[in-house]
Amino acid sequence: MSYTTRFRLADDFIAHVDTIITAIHDPFIISRQIGFVVLSAVTVYELAIKDILFDFADKKHRVLSTFTRAYFEQLNGRIKLATIRDDYLPRFGDKYVARFRKHLAHAEKDTLQSKHLSIMNCYANVIQWRHDFVHQGITPTNATYNEAKISFEIGKEAIHCLAKSMTR
Repeated sequence: MSYTTRFRLADDFIAHVDTIITAIHDPFIISRQIGFVVLSAVTVYELAIKDILFDFADKKHRVLSTFTRAYFEQLNGRIKLATIRDDYLPRFGDKYVARFRKHLAHAEKDTLQSKHLSIMNCYANVIQWRHDFVHQGITPTNATYNEAKISFEIGKEAIHCLAKSMTR
C-alpha cells in the first residue's frame, strides 16, 4: 500500500467536518473539532512514515526489514522532523539524511514562495497541537479550523520529502 493512501483517513474526516463546521456556533465544539483534525493528521503522518520506512527496508534486505519493523512499529507520535532527521534516518545511512535535508529545503523554499507558508512550521504546529490536545486536553487557541486544515495539507509535504529521500 502506498503511504499516500494513509492521508485519506484524515482527508475523509476533514471532508465530513467541512460539511458541518459552518453550522457549529459553539466555540467549545469547534475547538474540539480542531483537536480531532490534528489528532487525525498526526496519526496519518505516523502511519505514512512507517509505511515509507517499512517499504524501503523491505526492498533492501530481509534482515533490514525485520529490524525496521521491530524498531519503528511503536513510533507513538515521535515524528518531529528533527527526530526523523537526527535519529531515524541515520540508522539507514548518512546519504538518506542528506537527501531528506535537500528535498525538505527545496520544498520549503518553493512553498514559502508560492504559498507564503513554511512546511516545517506547519508540520511542527500540527504535531504540537496534537500533543497539547491529547496529553493536556488543550485545544489550539492560536489556530482556526481552516488553519489546522491548511497546516495538515502543507505538512504532508514533509512526508513526501521523506518518501523521495528513501527511494532506491
